[in-house]
Amino acid sequence: MFKRILSGATVAALTLLVSGTAMAADYNWTFQTSETAGEPGFINKQKWAESVKEMSGGRIEIEILPIGSVVPHTDTLDAVGSGILQGHLTDPSYFAGKDPAFAMMGNLVGAWSDPFELLGFMQSGGGHELYAELVEPYGVHFIGAAATEPEAFVSSKPLRSVEDLKGLKLRAPEGMVYEIFSKAGASPVALPGSEVFTALDKGVVEAADYTVFATNQAQGMNDVAPYPLYPGFHSLPLIDISMTKSVWDELPDDLKAILNASVDKFIFQHVYSVRKLDAEAVAKAKENPEIEIINWSGDERTKFRQIAQKEWENWAGKTEMTQRYYDAVVSYLKGRNQL
Repeated sequence: MFKRILSGATVAALTLLVSGTAMAADYNWTFQTSETAGEPGFINKQKWAESVKEMSGGRIEIEILPIGSVVPHTDTLDAVGSGILQGHLTDPSYFAGKDPAFAMMGNLVGAWSDPFELLGFMQSGGGHELYAELVEPYGVHFIGAAATEPEAFVSSKPLRSVEDLKGLKLRAPEGMVYEIFSKAGASPVALPGSEVFTALDKGVVEAADYTVFATNQAQGMNDVAPYPLYPGFHSLPLIDISMTKSVWDELPDDLKAILNASVDKFIFQHVYSVRKLDAEAVAKAKENPEIEIINWSGDERTKFRQIAQKEWENWAGKTEMTQRYYDAVVSYLKGRNQL
């Protein structure tokens, strides 16, 4: 499925090629992420940096920083392009203010029910090429895409259908997600992630589009909003792994190959580690009789996607790139009988 994935033997050969002369790093880079320190995603990204160091025989060392360490999360694209940062691992939706295509490519709400559906599109449906084209004018080279599990949905009241979203006060980020929930009849409120727990606890909102089940459970979200929807039905963000184009262009071919291989390795490690954490968190939540995990039926998921599709069409007309992306996604999904 992943056309750039190198065989285990090839990766081993690349690693051995450079490991014998490991001394001081030839390249020291700083990458900023979109998570706080300690979150599963942040830890996995640190492990990716460690694997790059190992695979390159110590020639590349990458420091992974949490959200906001150097620049706000909305500014990493410019920071990477200018060399203030040498790379980022982040959600492209944060750059929607620069181009609406970032919102569509970052999180096409309702499109994907599994991370490998999105990753399949990126690798074989034209997604990688379109995103690389989108970021190149900013001085950024797109190494590759990763993804996490579908986000769960936390709620203080039982939501068993799309109909139950009507009038619901819910936290949603601005942009496409906000608009789709609004079209579904909800009353979205834009709040930063740091305020979600307090807003749920005090009844400012009744539900929230936030993150994966494991993180929700660890942060106590399911205790104050004991009707989580899982598996998620709405949101599956892309993870953009990019670096400064001028730095990439000057790298020797063997290190470019190692970086590409490291991202392919990270894809699987990240998805399955979060999937394992989610499964453990679900088991823990089920021990609490006050928590009811709700799983929407296929019919209800289809109803939500149909609402989302109308918003995809609205966004498609915004620019040439949003139209091209929309056309590519629709063609890919129809070709797989998923639309």
